[in-house]
Amino acid sequence: MPDIQLVLRSTRVITPDGTRPASIAVSGGSIAAVLPYDAEVPSTARLEDVGDHVVLPGLVDTHVHVNDPGRTEWEGFWTATRAAAAGGITTIVDMPLNSLPPTTTVENLRVKQAVARTKAHVDVGFWGGALPDNAKDLRPLHDAGVFGFKCFLSPSGVDEFPELDQLQLANSLGEITGFGGLLIVHAEDPHHLTAAPQRNGRKYADFLASRPRDAENTAIENLIAQARRLGARVHVLHLSSSDALPLIAAAKREGVRVTVESCPHFLTLTAEEVPDGATEFKCCPPIREAANQDTLWAGLADGTIDCIVSDHSPSTADLKTPDFATAWGGISSLQLGLPAIWTEARKRGHSLDDVARWMSAAPAELAGLNRKGAIEAGRDADFAVLDPEATFTVDPARLEHRNRVTAYAGKTLHGVVTSTWLRGRRIADHDGVGEPTGQLLHRWE
Repeated sequence: MPDIQLVLRSTRVITPDGTRPASIAVSGGSIAAVLPYDAEVPSTARLEDVGDHVVLPGLVDTHVHVNDPGRTEWEGFWTATRAAAAGGITTIVDMPLNSLPPTTTVENLRVKQAVARTKAHVDVGFWGGALPDNAKDLRPLHDAGVFGFKCFLSPSGVDEFPELDQLQLANSLGEITGFGGLLIVHAEDPHHLTAAPQRNGRKYADFLASRPRDAENTAIENLIAQARRLGARVHVLHLSSSDALPLIAAAKREGVRVTVESCPHFLTLTAEEVPDGATEFKCCPPIREAANQDTLWAGLADGTIDCIVSDHSPSTADLKTPDFATAWGGISSLQLGLPAIWTEARKRGHSLDDVARWMSAAPAELAGLNRKGAIEAGRDADFAVLDPEATFTVDPARLEHRNRVTAYAGKTLHGVVTSTWLRGRRIADHDGVGEPTGQLLHRWE
């Protein structure tokens, strides 16, 4: 065994084989071994004993809108990665919008990487973007290290990132499949959205009616058909409509290469609890009814939904006007995803092993982050230490997000992240978040 610098010990360590007492030996930023709990600590190492707190693999969030550069007043790499670290997340993959420029060319990727390099408190990777006119840029972006490509099938909300129609989707998907890439898709059908009633005002029920389940269901059905025809690999972003689950499950059984994510807000918040005018709850697709949420949880339990990621999509507070039709659509939850999901999961009989699979192992697998997502020898020594029995009430003033607007304000959640570790270094604890030590990641790492 190489020289060991750190041994992290707990009575509850979540490994791929289940939760058990263990001592994790760390060397050079990697996990050298997962040893018996009472293993002798080498003389070269310091011991960090966290008692009965649970050690999870550092969470991997593959759906984060950092908005830097260009809309840094909305978030930014410094604040977003501090929030991630405080919430037990050790790796994020940044979405290609709403930054200016968007990550749709290699030149634009380099701009974003230059901004992130000195500000990252956690490891950061990047998605590229697929637009109607950038098919020629997709292979160069892939070769430059992006983890895949995002597209919209309905308007994105920003002019510089237009949606793909079905022909453009086929063209982009064919190009991406040609070099073995991944397309991740905001799946809402624009025709269903146009046909839905559109009303201004404060009523959440009106907004919910404007984003019907059929928009998701039809878009996902069309995407699966394209993936089947081309042998493509596709991923459905932020699934909200549980009606689509049978379609997705059937496609998976057939061998279509489709994966699916959902988000904490769909799994912990319900339409019935959204007050009129409370646009901190607005997102697209929308938070739906409690019965829909129950079926989403069933989809997680049976493996139809693969992973849970944040879709952290912040804005400045002034853009969250009380009118649901005009307010910016996005929920800030980067720092709160783990306790929010654990609070609901424990009620439903799920374990922290399940949470670790949904929020660490599966997102890491989605992006091909082979050194992330598990506590086992050879992986990066990335850990989230959680006191699962402790509770706290969400105080927006204590969040690390740049704009502290959150749908979780005032909620009492189970699970306090007591420390976060990146490559064997403690980057956050009760004293706050340390200096940035995150690295920029590429697809081949």
